[in-house]
This record gives sequence, structure tokens and C-alpha cells, in this order.
Amino acid sequence: MEAEHMHKAELLAALAHTRLRTRELITSLSEQQLEVPYHPGVNPPLWEMGHAAFFYEVFVFNLLDGDASFDPSMDDLWDSFHIDHRDRWRNDLFPGLEKTLAYFDHVYDKMAKRVELNPLTDRELYLYRYAIFHQNMHIESLVWCRQTVGYAPPPSADFKRSAPGELQATSTAQRDVIVPAGNWYIGMPGDSPQYAKEDFAFDAEKPRHLVRLGEFAISRYLVSNREFMAFVEDGGYQKTELWSFGGQKWLRTEVDVALVHGVSAPKLQTPRHPLYWRWNDGQWQERLFDRWQPLNPNAPVTHVSYWEAEAYCRWAGRRLPTEQEWEAAALGNREGEPFSKYPWGNKRPDAMHADMNASGMAQNPVTDYSEGDSPFDCRQMIGTVWEWTSSQFLPYDGFRIDMYPFMSTLQFGDHKVSRGGSCATSSSLIRGTYRQAYLPERNDVYTGFRTCALP
Repeated sequence: MEAEHMHKAELLAALAHTRLRTRELITSLSEQQLEVPYHPGVNPPLWEMGHAAFFYEVFVFNLLDGDASFDPSMDDLWDSFHIDHRDRWRNDLFPGLEKTLAYFDHVYDKMAKRVELNPLTDRELYLYRYAIFHQNMHIESLVWCRQTVGYAPPPSADFKRSAPGELQATSTAQRDVIVPAGNWYIGMPGDSPQYAKEDFAFDAEKPRHLVRLGEFAISRYLVSNREFMAFVEDGGYQKTELWSFGGQKWLRTEVDVALVHGVSAPKLQTPRHPLYWRWNDGQWQERLFDRWQPLNPNAPVTHVSYWEAEAYCRWAGRRLPTEQEWEAAALGNREGEPFSKYPWGNKRPDAMHADMNASGMAQNPVTDYSEGDSPFDCRQMIGTVWEWTSSQFLPYDGFRIDMYPFMSTLQFGDHKVSRGGSCATSSSLIRGTYRQAYLPERNDVYTGFRTCALP
């Protein structure tokens, strides 16, 4: 009973925190701002809120209790697999702020009451946590939505804007660390009596398995803006020999960057530098939410596509790590030794370990957060930016679909694996085994990378 009481207290705290963060992200926007411009990488904030509430209804109230939905006529509209992406912008289909908040609060009040009054089985604990974590995924997308459309930073943001002349060079000496050859554990257990507790994971992280890796050298730090700037200024975007076939096609594709520059008319251009960079008044600048600022050279390069990371590596005579190499360098889980979920062990991450929870917004130097170092002294492998790997997003041998069949399966095959979470990821979601799938052209999310030496 004591353990059940503890788990209930943790659930209620997580539920309340998730509710507060979501509400803040919505209510800190004006009604006009809630009408975000269409963009394929974001959703209207009110649809995000309603969709997340609907998830609790489907996988808790409907599944466990057989309860009907709050409004059955809305079920297909809140369900991401029954409504076209563009239709989520249709005001004639969806309620406004007041009614969406009322629906959201109803669901959260009902969830809290259910947790408090019912015995807590492992199945219920698993479903509760799954729904809360799903909500936190949408918190991350609400954060990058603000960056995409040029709104003010989220209420949780706590970073210093850079100003001309104040940035000093940061040393990134001891660039590479050596990870020895050996057998390494990858992933989380596929069958565990602790599946709802210590071993909670999404289906794409399972089952745990051993891989044999040869020795490799991996950068201790993320690639910084200063390093990527050298690639840009050396004509990296014009040297087609640095780009793969897919990368060359991406380079030739015009995209509308009107939102980046805050203009209403379409502004089509092909990539010449990272999405949120511009050359202005004799210096490189970066748009950080609603303001352009001098590029912070010590911060990690952010919002770059897989194709850009791949081309940089060829220019630098380097390569991207595989996802197995990344996890071995991050966690160092050797055969026969205690398993760690984080680079520093199994203590849950806090603000000393990593840039997460939409606070630092990837503005700290790549040398910060030494408390989060991996067993091989790699830094910022948790938080800051999702790190591109060279691996395709594919299931592990023995993969089995979880309760939500679309968490991973729709991304298998044509997406690339990124690892480690980002500055916008909730700390409750981050662990070293967590796999994220992005199409290689995505550069609107918080993606960056580190590199490996060539053999």
C-alpha cells in the first residue's frame, strides 16, 4: 500500500505539472495568436490541447471504464488519424478557447479523481503514464510551434539573449573520446515485471539486445554554431560534391521562408544556411522566437536537417554516429554491469544535468552541463538538441506494437533516428534509450548533431 500511495502521489504531481504547462503554453497566447498560420510542421495550439485530452479519453476512460467520450461528435476531429492535417485549421469544425479549455479541464479533473479513488494496478499505471507522456510530447511541439511562427518564448524559458560584443570564444579542446570495442546493451527490456515502473518505455525502444561494436572515436561536444559557420562561409552549400543524392535534391528545392522572416507574402528560396540564420549588418544573426540576435558561436547549431549534418561531416572529414554507437557512448551499458538509463546513472535528470523543459533553449555553450557527462565524458547527450544519427528508423528484432499502434510504426523505413531529447523535451520523457524519428528534411524542430572520426 505504501508503494501504491507513492506511485499515486507521483502520478498526481505529474498530471498537475503537465496540466499547468499545457495551460500556460495556450493561455499565454492571445486569441489572435492561437490562429497560427498554416505550416506542415505544426498544429493549431487549441487542436493540440484537444487532441491530448482526447488521448486520455480513449486510452483511460474508454479502455478501462467503457465510458463514452465527453462529446462523441468530436471524436474523429480530435483523432489525428481521422482528420487531414490542413483541416485542423478549420474554425467551423472546432470549438474556441473557452470550450476547449473546459473540455481539457474536465478530462484532467476526471483523471485526477480516477487516480485518487481507484486501486492502482500495473496496467493502469502504465496507461496513465503513457497518456501523460503523450501529452508531454505535445508540449514539445507547442514549444517549437512558437519558434516556427515567431512568437515570444514559452513561459518556462530562462535564457539570456546575446548582444554584439559580449560573446567570448569557448574552447572545445579534447574533441574526441574513444569508445572501446565490445558488446553493448541497447534499448529497454521487452518483457519486464517493472514495465509500468522502472522499465517503462515505448515500443520502438524494445526489446533490449546486445550489439558488438568496434572501437570508434566520437566528439565530446555537439557541433557548435562557430564550427558550422565555417562550413557555411567555405561555400559548403554550393559544393554539391559534399551532398548525397537526397541532400542535393533538398538543396535544389525551394521552400517558403515567409514565417522565418515575418513577412506575409510567400518568400521562396533554396537553402543557403541553417533555416533561422541570416546575414545582416555585416554579421550572422539567428532568429530566436520573436527576435533576431547575433549568432551565439558557442551554442550548438540547431534547426538543421539530416542532409545538412551529413554534408558538414563530409566537409569536415567526419561522419555521423550510428544510433548504436550513440547509445553506447551515451550510456556505456556493458554486458554484465548495472544498466543506466542516463549518461550519469539512474538519477532522474534535473537542471544541472541538461538543458530541457523549454528553459535554456539551446543557448548555452556546448561545453556546459558537465554534471551530465557520459561514462566516456561526452557532454550534453541528454537535452539541448535531438542528435541526428546515420541510422534509419527501423524496429529492433523482436519488436511488438504497444497499446498505441501508431507511436512508431508509421515512421519505420523512411525516417532517420535522432537521439537524446532536446531543450524543448520534458525531463520526464528523456532517457538514453528513447528514439525519435524525423524525416531527413526536417529542420523546424530542435535538431543538431555530433560527429565521429572516420575509420
